[in-house]
Amino acid sequence: MADTCLGPALSFPSSDSHSSIINALIPFPFFLSHHPTFSLSSSMATTTFKTNNAHRCHSSSASATTNSISPQPQPSLLVFSGGTAFNGVVEELKKLTTRVAHVLPVSDDGGSTAEIVRVLGGPAVGDIRSRCLRLSDESTSEALAVRKLLGHRLPLEAQNAKFEWYDIVEGKHSLWTGVSKPYRETIRSFLAYFQDQILRRSDESFCFSNGSIGNFFFAGARIFFQSLDAAIFLFSRVSEIPHESLVLPVISTNDRLTLGCELWDGTIIRGQNEISHPTNGYMEPVNKSNSLVPTLPSKIKRVFYISSEGSNLLHEVFPSVNPAVLEQLKSVDCIIFAMGSLFTSICPSLVLLGIGEIISSRSCPKVLLLNGTRDRETSGFTASCFVTAITDALNRTSGNPHKCLQNPPSQYINTIFVPKDGQIPIDTNCLADQGIFHVVTVESIHDSKAGVFFDPKALIQSLSNLLLSELKI
Repeated sequence: MADTCLGPALSFPSSDSHSSIINALIPFPFFLSHHPTFSLSSSMATTTFKTNNAHRCHSSSASATTNSISPQPQPSLLVFSGGTAFNGVVEELKKLTTRVAHVLPVSDDGGSTAEIVRVLGGPAVGDIRSRCLRLSDESTSEALAVRKLLGHRLPLEAQNAKFEWYDIVEGKHSLWTGVSKPYRETIRSFLAYFQDQILRRSDESFCFSNGSIGNFFFAGARIFFQSLDAAIFLFSRVSEIPHESLVLPVISTNDRLTLGCELWDGTIIRGQNEISHPTNGYMEPVNKSNSLVPTLPSKIKRVFYISSEGSNLLHEVFPSVNPAVLEQLKSVDCIIFAMGSLFTSICPSLVLLGIGEIISSRSCPKVLLLNGTRDRETSGFTASCFVTAITDALNRTSGNPHKCLQNPPSQYINTIFVPKDGQIPIDTNCLADQGIFHVVTVESIHDSKAGVFFDPKALIQSLSNLLLSELKI
């Protein structure tokens, strides 16, 4: 049973009142005069933000002005990525544009995310929390304090982690230094609500080891609102990410999602963690180094979603894509397939019905950011193998034959950015056979542990050059 020693009582939002809060203007103290007022609905895709002068929506179209010439609008991008690799260039990307829709999977089952899902259920929020923090404001000392608090991880040793968690949720920890009362009360309320939900699961013992405070806050908000979109909205406002930036789960759900993969030898592997970087225990820190994990017995044929309920745990399910993702895909200036774990971070967003249809219909730049280092999922891959995997995912080649597409690779990818001196061979002739001729080499950084990866400044400069050339901005 979860420990019940929490010290002084702390009030937190009542679950009985959450529906009335969602349907009204939420009176949280951090919504000050400089923030837009807002209302929440069950679908955040239709949320409209109101300022003193005009309605403001997250959209890729520029606002029209009548009395003066408006400045050139920032380019709008949509990025398919996971929660780790692309984080390294987010800060630099903000210098080019903040009009970015970050599309992330919700099937991660490793680290503290796995413990939250095990005890409380629901979708994985770790990748979303990670991106929100990378986008968060750093312009004031308080913003930095909030970022530090929500980015904090508890100790690995379970008992020490529990004691530190109690200090945080009771408001005694030094991490609260620099956080004003309005923010403190808001964040603490949802941390306490998270703790309350754990205590209600009397048949489960929650392990706080290596736990992410941001994940706990996120999970508390999601359960309180019964809405993943509302939790993202709250988190993004608390961490003050740019209003033009969107963090979108590719599937908007309150249910647990499990990723599976089929290898070419017929083997089925259940769980993102088992596919990408299997560990020996729930709370063991994730290490994606290719040298530390066993190779797969065969290459990956496809990824798909598996039922988390019932007796047949290998039963394939077909969740619906988040409508907000489809709306963004229809209008953005550029689509990016980011570097990262190809089959467990990128492809889970691509196999959903509707994604391939829209991407293939667009004539905008469609850019693959090639990995600089191989991993367990891409052992032996060349650049054209990455293109094939993305094409197969978008075409749903190995799925229901009645719902498969037959589009060529060039309808999904027309440009590849390659890190200089990367480990992935660039098989130019095969890429040409796929209809891809625009390959750009970008300066890279070499790290003894992380391998080869894009130099952030060079990558964003190359992207800027592409957009200037293709969009005439």
